[in-house]
Amino acid sequence: MPAGTSSSTYSSVRAMLGSPAETRAERSLMRPRVLLGDSHALLLEAFQKILASDCDVVGMASDGRALLDAVDRLHPDIVICDVAMPLVNGLEVATRIRRTRPNARVVLLSMNEDPELAMEALRAGVSAFLLKRSAASELRTAVREVAQDRSYVTSLMTHDLVRSMLRSADTEHGPLTLTPRQRDVVRLVAMGQSMKEVALALRITPRTVAFHKYRLMRLLNVRTTAELIQFAVKHHLV
Repeated sequence: MPAGTSSSTYSSVRAMLGSPAETRAERSLMRPRVLLGDSHALLLEAFQKILASDCDVVGMASDGRALLDAVDRLHPDIVICDVAMPLVNGLEVATRIRRTRPNARVVLLSMNEDPELAMEALRAGVSAFLLKRSAASELRTAVREVAQDRSYVTSLMTHDLVRSMLRSADTEHGPLTLTPRQRDVVRLVAMGQSMKEVALALRITPRTVAFHKYRLMRLLNVRTTAELIQFAVKHHLV
């Protein structure tokens, strides 16, 4: 460091210019470019503050469609978003990012402690899954792990997630490969219950019910609720 130059000033200049030997990939690894997505402005601001010391937050979006547009424009290394994003849900966001920008990593956040939702997220290519009640330090840990091309699941869910994976493995050899949660949703919808009634029965949010329902309709290649009910009847779920 040149004489008379403070360490903080020198570090700031070096960070802007980069050393000759530093590659763009190395700089990205040191301070990943992060894009945030959540429908609540206060949470976006909180996430930005939590990550400010380790990451460059390049943008924020309040719905899934705007988030996908921002991914195309800003080329983030890591996308952090809520499962229950409006317009395009977080799982669909992750699926599209995996297809169009395979080098980007997705960290998914959820209000619901639903291990089957976490399983769906991991199958969709999500790199990390956290609960919104996780500690701020856990978000920083998850981002560091993801930046190193590793996966991360909150310690608040690992036990339930393993149990759910074992149950799922037991049922995947049959003709009907729905998870227990998916079966519950199909059964209750087929019985004529509304989204709110299903949510109350399963102790999850109506948005999560909607997510499961439309994910199921895509999986089963049905277009209407009536066809979903026909499926339930045919497979003796009601």
